[in-house]
Amino acid sequence: WWRDIIREALFEGQHTLAVQKGLRMGMILFIVSEVMFFFAFFWAFFTSSISPVFNIGGVWPPTHIVAISPWGLPFLNTVLLLSSGASVTWAHHAIIAGFKKEAMLGLYVTLIFAIAFTGMQAFEYANAP
Repeated sequence: WWRDIIREALFEGQHTLAVQKGLRMGMILFIVSEVMFFFAFFWAFFTSSISPVFNIGGVWPPTHIVAISPWGLPFLNTVLLLSSGASVTWAHHAIIAGFKKEAMLGLYVTLIFAIAFTGMQAFEYANAP
C-alpha cells in the first residue's frame, strides 16, 4: 500500500481521487480522535477536581500532594513554547518569501527555544516535590 501511495505521489505527480479522499478522511479522523482524547482528559480532570471522591479524602488536590504554582517555571515554559511557535511561523513565512537568511535565523531561534524548553522541563521534573 505504501509503495503504491509513494509511486502515485512521485511517479505520476498526484494521487488518484479515491486516495486523496482517503488521505483527507484519515487526517480528519485523526484530528477528531485527538480532540476527543483531550476532551476526555480534561473532563476527567475537572470531574476529579470539582467533585473529589472519598478515595482521595474528598479534597482537591489530594492530601500529601504539593501543588506547583503555575506562575513560576510552568509559566516560563508556556511563554517559551508559544514563542517557539511564533519563531517557526516567522521562519515559514521567510521560506515562502525566499528570504533564506531570515528563515535560517528563525529556525535557529526556534531551536534555541526548543533546547531551553526541554532543559527547563527536565529541571522541573527532576525537582518536582
